[in-house]
Order: sequence, then C-alpha cells, then structure tokens
Amino acid sequence: MIVSMSRVRVAGPAGQLERVLAFVQDLGVLHLVRPEIPRAEPLRHDGMTRHCRRLLDDVEAAITLLGIAPTAPPKHLPEPSAVASARFARRLRRKAAKLAKQRAALEDQKVMLLRYREFFSAFESLIGHELAWPDGKAFYVVLRAGAAAAVTELRAAIAKAVGEEVELLDRPLSSGEIAVLILVSNAAAPKVAKLLADSRVQELPAPAGLGETNLLRAMPALKARLAELPKELAAIDAERKALADTNAAELNRLRWWLHDKLLVLEARARVHTGQHLFVLEGWLPETQKERFVEQLARAFGPEIVVEFLGLERWKATNAPVTLTNPPLFKPFEIVTRMLPLPRYGSIDPTPFLAIFFPAFFGLMLADLGYGVVLGGVAVLLRVKSKPGTTLRSVSFIAGACALFSALFGVLFGELFGTLGHAVGMHPLWFNREEAIVPFLALSVSLGVVHVSLGLVLAAITAWRRGHTREAVGRSVATLMVLLTVVALLAAFKLLPGALLTPTVIALLVAFPILIALEGIVALIELLSSFGHILSYARIMALGTASLMLAVVANKMVGAMGSVVVGVVFALLFHLVNFAIGIFSPTIHALRLHSVEFLGKFFSPGGAEYRPLSHWQPQHER
Repeated sequence: MIVSMSRVRVAGPAGQLERVLAFVQDLGVLHLVRPEIPRAEPLRHDGMTRHCRRLLDDVEAAITLLGIAPTAPPKHLPEPSAVASARFARRLRRKAAKLAKQRAALEDQKVMLLRYREFFSAFESLIGHELAWPDGKAFYVVLRAGAAAAVTELRAAIAKAVGEEVELLDRPLSSGEIAVLILVSNAAAPKVAKLLADSRVQELPAPAGLGETNLLRAMPALKARLAELPKELAAIDAERKALADTNAAELNRLRWWLHDKLLVLEARARVHTGQHLFVLEGWLPETQKERFVEQLARAFGPEIVVEFLGLERWKATNAPVTLTNPPLFKPFEIVTRMLPLPRYGSIDPTPFLAIFFPAFFGLMLADLGYGVVLGGVAVLLRVKSKPGTTLRSVSFIAGACALFSALFGVLFGELFGTLGHAVGMHPLWFNREEAIVPFLALSVSLGVVHVSLGLVLAAITAWRRGHTREAVGRSVATLMVLLTVVALLAAFKLLPGALLTPTVIALLVAFPILIALEGIVALIELLSSFGHILSYARIMALGTASLMLAVVANKMVGAMGSVVVGVVFALLFHLVNFAIGIFSPTIHALRLHSVEFLGKFFSPGGAEYRPLSHWQPQHER
C-alpha cells in the first residue's frame, strides 16, 4: 500500500541551519522540497559542490586503484580539513595510478616476452650459427594460423628474387601460427626487405629493453628478463598493499563524509534562507510525525518551529510515494516496480497482484507434479539468494505459484498430466481434459471478479482525490457489468428466470445515468470491459494446452517400441512442457494484470520518496 504522507515546514535561526540539516540527515525520514515562499531564493553552494565532487573523484579512484574493500559507515564522521584532504587524496590517486601504470607495463612486457620465447624456442638450435654468411642478415616473421601454403609461396618468391643467397626455416607455434626465419646475405637483404613489404608480411621486431637487436642473440637476455619480472611485479604489489593498508581507513572515512556532504549540499538547494531565518519543507510518513517533532524539540528547544501544512489527505499531487506491504505481499513489489510508481492518492496494486497472480498461474499450470518441481526450484533459489535481494523475492513468488499449481493439480486430479489417474488420483472438482465448458466458465467468472474489482478500485481512487462525479460513474459502470452478467445467467437458465426482467430494467435505468456522468466515452469503456472479461478465457486455453502436452508425453512411453526410449522421450517432452508451463503462464498472468486489471485504476507518475539520510552504496539500497 502507499504510505500516507504529511507535509511539514521547519523554521529557525539561520545560524542553526547546519545543525538542523545534520540532525534531519541522522533521522533519515524527511523528503525535502522547495518551500512555497514567494520571492525567496534557495541557498547555492556551487563552488563547494564542485570541490567535493573533485575530491570524491580522487578518493574513489584511489580506492579502486589500491583495491581497498568498502567498510561500514563510521559512527562519527568529523569534518576534515579541505586543503589537507584534497592534497591527501590527490597524492594517493597519483601514486596509485603510477603503480597501476607500472604494473600494466610489466604485464604487457611479460605477455610479449612469453610470445617471443616460444618463437625463440623454435629456432634455439640456430643460436651461434644462424648466418651462413658473416655479413648476412636475418628476418623474423610470424604468419597467421593455417598459412602453410603461404610459406611455400614465400620461399619461391624469395628464391626467385635473390637466387640461392637465402635460407628459409619454418616452425609451427602452439597458437597455430607459423614462425619463419629467413637468412640472407647482406647484399640480398634489401631485395628481401622490399619483397616482404610488398607482400605485407610484417617482421617481428626485437623486444625493447633487452639491449640486443638480433632476436636469436637476445634469447639469454630474454630469459633473464622473464626471471626478473615476477620479482618486480611482486614488489609493486607489496608497495600497493602497504599503501592500501596504511590509508584504507582514512580513504573510506573520507569517502563516507564526502557522500554525506554532497547529500546535504543538494538538500541546501531546497532550503530558503534570509539574513536571520531559514525555512525548509518536506514530506514524511504520517507515522513519523510525532517522533520527528519530539526529537527536534528535544535537540533544539523552542527556537526551531515545526508546522504541518493543511493539505487534505491523498489530494497532494506532489507528495512522494513509498510502498509498504506485509511480509506476505512484499516480494510482489518487484512486479509493481516494473511499472512507474503509482501517483500519490491512488492505490498500490501489490496486494492484489499477490493474491491473483499465483492463482492465475496455478490454474494455467495446475499439476501436482509440475508444482512440486517448481517448488524445488523455488527452494533452490531461496538457498542461493540473500535476504532483501530481487532473487529472494523471485524465489518467494515462485514458491507461491508452485503452491497454487500443486493445489489445483490435486483439485483436478493431475500428476504429470493423466499419470495421476494411473496412480489412483481422482478429480475433486472437475476433469480439465473433459470439462472444457466448466473450465471456460470458471476462467470468465474470474475475469468478471477481476475486472469488477478494478472498476471498484478506480471509484475508490476517484473518491479519495475528490472527483465525486468520476467515482459515481465508475460505481455505476461496475454495477452495469454485474447486472449484465446476472441477466445473461438468467437468460441461459443458470439463475432463476424471474431475475431477467428486473436486471434488464435496472440496466436501462443505469445506462443514461452513466452517459450523463461520464459522457459517451463511458459506453466505449463499458464495452471494452466486457472484452477484457472475455480475455480471461486464455486461462482455460493455456491450462488445457498444458494438460494436452502432458498427455502426449505420457503416451510416448508406449508408442516408441522400446519402453526405455519411450520413457526418455516422455521425460524430455515433460521437461519442455514444464519450461513452457513456467514461461507462458507468467507472461499471460502479467498481461491480464497490466492490461485488463491495472488499466482500470492504476495511475502512474508518482515521485519516489527519497528522504535526506546518510549515503549508502548502490548495492546496499
């Protein structure tokens, strides 16, 4: 349900503003808005805000670069020195960034040298006699994977260009690439270099920092460098860890303080102040009114004045919205929050979702076996989730749907389809496989109840907001829907025939009243309501389809020739049917709520209730 809000105004000496804002932040219940005071300007602290944001950027960057784990908020957050904090955060950020840059460079060098090492290993036997000519030159090339034919073409092209003054060796690498070593005389080297450039074959350059341009002769230096790299990386990690351990507490404390300070600065923009007086306004839950007044009076005495503004309940269009529901309904708020927040003064649909959604789902799946399997999935999700998370709410909803599926499965005598009949289960209500018409009647009856409830809630919402004419019109529309249903039942002899004439007369009387109240559009909406009621026939259609697929799965056991093969195919078919039985009822139950039900009364556009409080990381909210 939507929490009832009260608008409060707090006024006092300008010198007390900082203390009052800090106190309000500690209470964490007041959603600040700009006071409706003419010709008053809010406090602006753009320079301070920019300074805090720059400082917070430095702190967050240092925490990230140093790998510091977040901590719980300290009990006391003293205001730090602005200059000292800025120097401290900037110095740490630069030092941490320097260490990160050094480490990244060493890691890149390590990756490169490891690749070179494999290339060298392929030709290590050539070290010391890699050239057949004293004035010769070596070219080192790596060809892409699968380019074995290119080696042959390259050998032929080089031989054609320089004759026999060349030796070409190739070795496969573990990556699939091909390492190629080309040894030529110094006189033939320019021709080979031009040929490689024209062929767009790139040479492998000597790794920087080894002091050797010849790749094969650089092998000893490369091995020595690879042996040094882990020590240098460990030294950087140790320095970073020492830096983090020394400064973690101060960085986290500064982080919490800056976030809180920015929240207060943002709140100040909603406060009006003069030379001697400040005024702030906000919204808080009605249940918090007495506590708020008592604690302000206890902390500041009579110099702070609190006044509750005379806005009638549920009529404030700018009141923030927060939802509160009993533990049994609260998990279904994740479905409500998929939509925009309802406007203040309207109705929270969460309790109705919690009642009807699992029931509709259970009627469409309606199988004891599938219900038990879904219940197992719900238990698994609950074990894997943490309290307060979306996954925990999903596990609760899945459990409720499983309960209704199992319950209706017992009522319809279904256990993995008709397998229930084979083990002695009998329908306690009716057999869905045969009683199509009763199942359709049940589905449409649920539509009548659901749509009528939506119209009633629309009337209540209009009445709350002072729209009496609209409230009466919605009530008349609800009455006409119910009268039409009674008239149809009487016409088909499902109710006493004596009810037909009075209900028709009542409809004829109600019709002009509805037109007078809401205009000709009311007739269109009334007709659409009957269309929405008929839309609930999908419950019967999907439920029957699920049952028929289960029946087909069971018949596979005896239709495959081999019992083992039949059982395997039946299990696979049941698995597919179970997956469809989760997905399809979920989609259609949501559709029945979002279009047929919520379309009658749901009014989106509410502003989220965000009281001034202490900062919390996003994942903890």
